[in-house]
Amino acid sequence: QVQLDESGGGLVQSGGSLRLACAASKRTFSTYVMGWFRQAPGRERELVATINREGGIIVADPVKGRFTISRDDAKNTVYLQMNRLKPLDTAVYSCVTAASIDILKVGRGSWGQGTQVTVSS
Repeated sequence: QVQLDESGGGLVQSGGSLRLACAASKRTFSTYVMGWFRQAPGRERELVATINREGGIIVADPVKGRFTISRDDAKNTVYLQMNRLKPLDTAVYSCVTAASIDILKVGRGSWGQGTQVTVSS
C-alpha cells in the first residue's frame, strides 16, 4: 500500500490561511489521483478537492475561490492552500490517493492519518 504523510494543520483565526501537504511514499498507478476529504462533527464527510497527474482539478463548491490544490511530482506531494478560512471549514482533513477518480470519490484507496484544522471566530 501507499503511505501518505500529512502536515500543515493547526489553529487559525477566521480569515487566515493554512497550507496542507501530503507526501506519498511512492508514485505508482495507484496514485494517479490525489485529494482531500474533510469530516466535521455533525456533518457528512465531503470531498474537498482532487488533482490527477495531468493537472485535472476538481474543487468543491463551498471552497471554490478560497482553496487551491496543486502537486509537486518530483516530491510525490500534493498541497492544499486554504485562504480566507471560515469557522465552517473546521474539520479533520484527510489526504487520499487512488488509481481513479471514481475509486477515490467513494473513499477507496489509501488514506493519510488526518490532520485537524480549526478556525476560530
